[in-house]
Amino acid sequence: MSIIVTGSIATDYLTAFPGRFVEQILPDQLDSLSVSFLVEELAIHRGGAGANIAFNLGCLGLAPVLVGAVGADFTEYGEWLSAHGVDISEVQISQTQHTARFMCITDSDQNQIASFYPGAMSESRDIELAPIVDRLYRTDLIVVGPNDPTAMLRHTQECRDRGYPFAADPSQQLATLEGEQIKPLVEGAAYLLTNVYERGLLQHKTGWSDEDILGRVGVSVMTRGAKGVTVQRPDEPIISVAPPQERVKADPTGVGDAFRAGFLAGVQWGVSDERAAQLGCMLATLVIESVGTQEHKFEPETFLERFSDAYGADSAVEVAEYLRG
Repeated sequence: MSIIVTGSIATDYLTAFPGRFVEQILPDQLDSLSVSFLVEELAIHRGGAGANIAFNLGCLGLAPVLVGAVGADFTEYGEWLSAHGVDISEVQISQTQHTARFMCITDSDQNQIASFYPGAMSESRDIELAPIVDRLYRTDLIVVGPNDPTAMLRHTQECRDRGYPFAADPSQQLATLEGEQIKPLVEGAAYLLTNVYERGLLQHKTGWSDEDILGRVGVSVMTRGAKGVTVQRPDEPIISVAPPQERVKADPTGVGDAFRAGFLAGVQWGVSDERAAQLGCMLATLVIESVGTQEHKFEPETFLERFSDAYGADSAVEVAEYLRG
């Protein structure tokens, strides 16, 4: 039994702009926007939403299976993921394309402007999930993360056709997809994971209300940045969880992916929605304290100590056996 994670696998080029985007972009001249930012730093890190989620699940001991397409330049990255508990045997190597690239500028307000070059990721549309599930004998959950749009639609439809439980995480791809393309990515999902902006975009493009969305998914999970996260099941009260206090805000890139991994680990362990959201928030806090999406150090005892400080000793006791195991 395992969690299968489909999604982007990329190299991140992260830069920091010491000013504020809002002071450089004139609202009344957006139709002729042409800006260039002199950045202070350049950090090159491993990334991609699918790989980030899988990495964090691996750190938590869940041995996820990563599914996606990369270039021949993936060798070192693959060794890194394997060393952190990720099964990369189902990652396909392109013969012609480079691994995807994510390029991002973060300003002093932690706002970001980014671009994404898909490269080999486009070949993930050729991947069928059934042989992977057959090899595992079954799967508890398939995460359909941001990826080549055609691949996302194929994976989601296959999950519905074959009865595989799936978590919908359309994320950044909501900006490029139309409403009629978004709807099948969400319909029938066991879990829908978005941030506040993405949820607004989803509703705007599909015309769905909150009630419409809750009628189509098992659990709605929405991250709210510094305000934490809300989790809701149909006809049940909303659960709200605040994040722990971070020691430093180094870089927000990958924070949402870390939350997803922590939350889904809690789902796999069978804890409550509230406890799963707390796990996600704690893991996300570790990520924001370092530059890069996979550069944080996961130490179970330190994690539990901070988890106890944030959410109480009883909460820490409930998850301790899983983290130590």
